[in-house]
Amino acid sequence: MTDPQICLEACDLSVRYGGRLAVSGVGLRARRGRILAIVGPSGCGKSTVLACFNRLHDLNPACELRGSIRLDGQEILRPGLDVLALRRRVGLIAQRPNSLPLSIGRNLTFPLRHHGMGRRVDRQDAARRALQRVGLWEEVKDRLGRPASELSGGQQQRLCLARALVLEPEVLLLDEPCSALDPLASAVVEELVASLRGNVTILIVTHNLAQARRLADDVAVFWNRDGVGYLEEQGSADAVFAAPCSLITAAYLAGARG
Repeated sequence: MTDPQICLEACDLSVRYGGRLAVSGVGLRARRGRILAIVGPSGCGKSTVLACFNRLHDLNPACELRGSIRLDGQEILRPGLDVLALRRRVGLIAQRPNSLPLSIGRNLTFPLRHHGMGRRVDRQDAARRALQRVGLWEEVKDRLGRPASELSGGQQQRLCLARALVLEPEVLLLDEPCSALDPLASAVVEELVASLRGNVTILIVTHNLAQARRLADDVAVFWNRDGVGYLEEQGSADAVFAAPCSLITAAYLAGARG
């Protein structure tokens, strides 16, 4: 029986690239409406696993997945899945702002049209609400026709978040969303992410343990053994940070490893 509190779950997930094992046997659970921080040193498979949750691995013919990923109890790795519909439900924000080479406004209305929202007035209204949600509306409302590339890095990252939120996703995958931002812009993005708690299930990959402590309800610690990434420990943020079960986790959180 599916646990109603679990929104997204990977079971025995392994990833290979050209036959080389990159990630092995990951079992990961994200609670509905909560923030799961995925931490660990570079090269342990955090971003690789994150990308699997909206089937980005499909874009790499050398990538092979084994195991299971279930969204609301439904297998998303099955053949014939509507991947476009999945990516509307599961949005992804990359490390660096990747605004589309379009105007600020069309960065939001284009995906809405792509996903079938036919009326222009509806697209414009949804775009306005998304920009308000990320605190960007007042900053850009008089220049929606200007190129998105004119925005600052922090504004572009908020625009990318708005572009994901405009599709009303159930899950947001955030891959080091603050790594390219200055501290002030990072704080704005963090506040935005925290404000989504309870409404969207969030998985955030971060190397910043202080950020994970501030944001996370749950924490998953990844590690690398002989070049293969795996999940070392997962639990509530309070439990993992206060009393980790694994010696590796304890050493990593204390700064002695990783």
